[in-house]
Amino acid sequence: MKSLRFLLPIIVLLSLSVPSGAQSDAQQSFDKLKTLAGSWEGHVATLPPQAEIEGKPMQVTLRTTSMGNALMHEMTGAGRPDDPITMLYLDGDRLLLTHYCDAGNRPRMTGKISSDGKTVEFDFLDVAGSTQYGHMHHAVFTLIDSNHHTEDWTYMEPGDKPVHAHFELQRIK
Repeated sequence: MKSLRFLLPIIVLLSLSVPSGAQSDAQQSFDKLKTLAGSWEGHVATLPPQAEIEGKPMQVTLRTTSMGNALMHEMTGAGRPDDPITMLYLDGDRLLLTHYCDAGNRPRMTGKISSDGKTVEFDFLDVAGSTQYGHMHHAVFTLIDSNHHTEDWTYMEPGDKPVHAHFELQRIK
């Protein structure tokens, strides 16, 4: 009995140090997105066509920040005064995206990874601020290889009219 009393604390300590198993889908999605950290460039195609950005060069910077707890996405385009910022982060067992939009609002979306592990799709959750000028509604990140990825963003104009933007991006750093 005495030896059992001494072994019990060791067994408890060992059970606490064993890995808990597989990562959650949210953690897998976030880890996959963090591999995109770097500088990217490419062109945008829109549907319906949006003359002010259609075919224009775009730059995207993704940066892991906050000790690895957030991924900051910044997009700029030639001749465009806007510079929207999107933050991606884990909230418990959910992967969230908050888009700080040039329309003056902050939509949030929840992300899920595809079964093949190459695509993370974000669905609208809610929005803070006015939607008078519309709001970002959907986003999809598709990883092709370490130097190429696509982004698909859907903006919902007033009257629930979607504008889809597709970005083919290549790593430059």
